Amino acid sequence: MFKLEKVLQNDDSAYIYFTFIFKSIIVILSYYIFSILEENTIYDITNIEIYLKSRYFYFSIILSIFYCLLSLFLKKRKSYKFNFISYLRQDVGGIIICKIFIFFLYFVKKQNFDINLNYIYSIIFLLFNLFLTKQIFNYLYKYMVNNDVIQKNIMLVGSFNDIKNFMKQKRDPINIYKCCIVSDHEKINLKLLKNEIRIPIFKNSEDIRSILEYHELGQIWILKSKTQNINKLLEDIIKFSVDILIVNLDVTSNLDSQELLNSKFEYKHYEMSRFYGVNLFLKILLDKILSIVFLIIASPILIFSALLIFLEDGFPILFTQNRTGWDGRRFKIFKLRSLKKGSFDKTVQVTSDDKRKLKCGTFIRQFSIDEVPQLLNVLKGEMSIVGPRPHMVEHDIKYSSIFKNFLKRHKCNPGLTGWAQVNGLRGATPNPDTMKKRMEHDLWYLNNWTIFLDLYIILKTFYVVFKYKGD
Repeated sequence: MFKLEKVLQNDDSAYIYFTFIFKSIIVILSYYIFSILEENTIYDITNIEIYLKSRYFYFSIILSIFYCLLSLFLKKRKSYKFNFISYLRQDVGGIIICKIFIFFLYFVKKQNFDINLNYIYSIIFLLFNLFLTKQIFNYLYKYMVNNDVIQKNIMLVGSFNDIKNFMKQKRDPINIYKCCIVSDHEKINLKLLKNEIRIPIFKNSEDIRSILEYHELGQIWILKSKTQNINKLLEDIIKFSVDILIVNLDVTSNLDSQELLNSKFEYKHYEMSRFYGVNLFLKILLDKILSIVFLIIASPILIFSALLIFLEDGFPILFTQNRTGWDGRRFKIFKLRSLKKGSFDKTVQVTSDDKRKLKCGTFIRQFSIDEVPQLLNVLKGEMSIVGPRPHMVEHDIKYSSIFKNFLKRHKCNPGLTGWAQVNGLRGATPNPDTMKKRMEHDLWYLNNWTIFLDLYIILKTFYVVFKYKGD
């Protein structure tokens, strides 16, 4: 629902930032508990007045803020570390630096702070709590990996020998090799291929769009070596929506490098979605909040429209249809039914004078009321408030054969509204030229996305709904 696998798709920065903030809260809680238990019993643990009047109150607040800021400022690694050294460096080292700085401020301001045996105990208590918190975060991360909450589904692309040797290397548990494309497939005995590479094997010529959807792939790793023509491999997969990484098998790994796959191989992002990390988490959070607010506000209109549909044509009120989502994964989109019940081609787009429309359907479609139930798709995590509009699967297949970059629209969740819609490209796409313009606007959005752009599009949508009426 929160697409944590996408938030942590390219690095663990969002998780690391979360640990920093949470541990800063632990600093305050530790001193809160210690200030009460220093001269009182456990029965006074809820007596906040003791903490507010203690010598630790202002000290712990300043320490917590400095520790959080120092952690955020000094963060270098993009991958979460489990070892004890990271605890010593991050927590113990960070607390020591912050305490020295605070005591320097006390000295400059000529304020007294008594250092006695109890103060030493408070440090030990704090560091113990931070160590315990570190273990909890270690467990939580491993739990998410082992239960496929944040696993990375990967397609390997390369020669037979490169893929075979690469798969023998120790991999990080988060990386799951789902399938592969063997570039020299024709030269290798089929039986040998299946014996040596025990994941589904595909050729360059196969329908990669279907492969991406079926295996729910999030990344493609191209294995680069001296014997492999990297440009030829890129030609076959560059048009698809998933992140593409180039893994260098020939360069000796630098242990100090931050850019290592499976703790050994250097790599670079050839093409990467902007939708990951803290910004994506904020976008998802904004989606959930706004979808609930909009559903509450729109509920009278929804009930009234549902009543009109029922009185004119009975049940069902809602209409569902397969649409293409992030990385080409299919989902069922919800809409208010605006067409009459009957046997007709549901893949044919509705036009302004379409005879299939209900009498109330014209009104419902003109003001996009039929799209409001898609807020349920947003709550389910299948869509966002803002993003490229999802098309019927049949249309994706059709236009992906016409426009090379068409499938790149699926580098994020599809949206209830989007950059194309607020620029007049709303409604049906009766010809390839209209679809091309919409695609170009969607690709611009993907390449320039920010949270503030989303907010601008949301605000402009209310104006556009009335200016550019739907079919």
